[in-house]
Amino acid sequence: MLQLNQHLFLILNAPASPALPLLVLAICLAEYLIWSLPLLLLYGWFSGRPVLRRAAFDAGLAALCALTVNQFIGLAWPNPRPFVIGLGHTLIAHAADPSFPSDHLTLFWSVGIALWLTPATRRVGGGLLLLGLPMAWARIYLGVHYPLDMLGAAVVAGAMGVLVCRTARPVVGRVFDRCAALPGRL
Repeated sequence: MLQLNQHLFLILNAPASPALPLLVLAICLAEYLIWSLPLLLLYGWFSGRPVLRRAAFDAGLAALCALTVNQFIGLAWPNPRPFVIGLGHTLIAHAADPSFPSDHLTLFWSVGIALWLTPATRRVGGGLLLLGLPMAWARIYLGVHYPLDMLGAAVVAGAMGVLVCRTARPVVGRVFDRCAALPGRL
């Protein structure tokens, strides 16, 4: 499995001197697309629509739970990033922390799955899930993740999205009710 992961990485990883437009696109997808999530969740929370506020809450909670799970996975299985073992080309700076699973994609897809599981925000959630695919490519292309890191992110994001939005919905609802009592507008 390790050899397949490394082989797929080398197929998707950028050359030493990639075309500038492709490099800029990859950097935007890998580094800056993630910043759309806080704006989206804040919009949902402050929109004044209860269904959007609940969807934003669920999505934020799913993301928090998913990132927490990622930290435990990284402690249990500290898989080195490609650049740590000298594999491929690395075109952006990144900490040498464990690569599996991808925190960026876990965050992005956990929000996407939580929103997709909510009928009122299904289209937005689906859009985020689709946008996660080029983000995943970009993080591999730029040399900071393996393909299986993205698969791990999908599994964690999916599990936490379902846990928060389906399995633990009654408990999450009580927490939401307390948080929703806080002022909803700036």
